[in-house]
Formats: sequence, C-alpha cells, structure tokens
Amino acid sequence: MPTESAETAERIRELLDRNLQEVFGEGDDDRRRVAIDALWAEDGVLYVPSGPVVGRAGINRVAGVLRSTHPSFVYTPNGSPQVVHNAGRLAWNSGPSGGAVAYTGWDVIIVKDRKIAALYVFLDETSEEFRRTSGQI
Repeated sequence: MPTESAETAERIRELLDRNLQEVFGEGDDDRRRVAIDALWAEDGVLYVPSGPVVGRAGINRVAGVLRSTHPSFVYTPNGSPQVVHNAGRLAWNSGPSGGAVAYTGWDVIIVKDRKIAALYVFLDETSEEFRRTSGQI
C-alpha cells in the first residue's frame, strides 16, 4: 500500500518557485535572507558545480555572489515544476531582463518538514556560466 508524503505537492512547487525568484533572483540582501529563513532548513545543503554549501549563511553568500556577477539577470521557469514524493524539479532560463537567454538549468530539491533540505543546481554544461562557476563559488 503506498504511503502519502508529509510534503504536499503544492508546498514543493511553492518552494521551487519562491527559491528561484526570492533567493537566487533577489538582489537585496535583507529580503533574500528573510526568504532563505522562510524556505530553507537551517542545515540545508546547496549543491552547485563548485561543491556543496551547508547552512543558510553559506546559501545567502552564494546567492549574493551570483546576483553581484549578474545584477540584471532574471530567472524564468521553463515549464511547470514536477513533484515526486518529497522532491521536486524545475527547469529555468536566465539572462538579462528582456534579453536573450544566457544559460539554462534545473533545480532539484529535497523537502523535509516543509523546508528545502537540499537543492541540486544543474547548469547547462556548455554554458559560460557553468565554466565560470565550476570550482569558484
């Protein structure tokens, strides 16, 4: 008999959408930190090409560095989030507001107690962004 996940599909979709916009798309440090506190577990782990980052302060630092290197870039979902049990994924595009897409990626989250416990960020490996961030953030 299948068991039902404690994490709702609606909450997982909300976490994916809000994290994309309010954490990685947010240029204001204070607003980003409030969003991280609301969306992320205290010991959440962010897996990026350069390696894992543990905890809210580290996640805030990485998101801040990303915003400072691309202050005019926006993140746009590419399709709808998909959910399976306590995990979800969302494809996205990034580039200057109103401009061409500069790079693409996928966010895959694991949710525990209604917060992001882990986020795996997959960047298009042919992009300059992948080459720039591998080993550097």
